[in-house]
Amino acid sequence: MNELLKRIMVDPRIMVGKPVIKGTRITVDMILELLAAGMKPKEIAEDYGISLEDIRAALLYAAKVLSREEVIVEART
Repeated sequence: MNELLKRIMVDPRIMVGKPVIKGTRITVDMILELLAAGMKPKEIAEDYGISLEDIRAALLYAAKVLSREEVIVEART
């Protein structure tokens, strides 16, 4: 799994520091939005010149970031 994460980079000089597929300007959030819009991973890979492994890396990165998110639930009275 850590090998997949090596495909993601964050550099303030590239896309204002958004996480991207290494060597591209394709952001993790763009990949997620395309998947949510119904595009198939193979279509995204072909259209944007990335690999299916890059798409898996974007999904894993997003999952790791969300797993660290703290959710505060307000108690109902």
